[in-house]
Amino acid sequence: MERRTIGHDGTTFEREVAAHKGAVAILAINDEQEIGFVRQYRAAFNAHLWEIPAGTQDVPGEEPLETARRELREELGCEAQHWTLLGRFMNSPGWTNQVMTIFEARGITQLERRPVGPEEAASSVHWLSLADVRATLRSQAAIDSTTTVALHLVFGSFLDGD
Repeated sequence: MERRTIGHDGTTFEREVAAHKGAVAILAINDEQEIGFVRQYRAAFNAHLWEIPAGTQDVPGEEPLETARRELREELGCEAQHWTLLGRFMNSPGWTNQVMTIFEARGITQLERRPVGPEEAASSVHWLSLADVRATLRSQAAIDSTTTVALHLVFGSFLDGD
């Protein structure tokens, strides 16, 4: 956390702001139109979450697409032939400057999975159909906001069955 004094319209106040290097997330869609998920324990919530592959841009000089390629290999154990930038969003601008860059990955080839760190090593990979994703979201299972944004960017209101 870093302390900032922010001036706006002649007033000043302080905020604790978590500085972040940025992150990427990947909506991987295989030839069967299934979406790749990682089921992973998250200590902050003491729960297992459904997430699309994602990771911090923590390698100096690495471009977001290269980070996405690395994270897809580590978390899902695959690579993609076709990549599309879906967009960027601010995760929680009230307390962090983190920006999430989301990619869509298609033309999936399964490789050896190479998880990094204790959470990834204990995680599991699942390929879910849209119907399964819809059911998981409706069951109010723990799904992170990045996954929700990515699904909306690609499928719009698919939750309604449209």
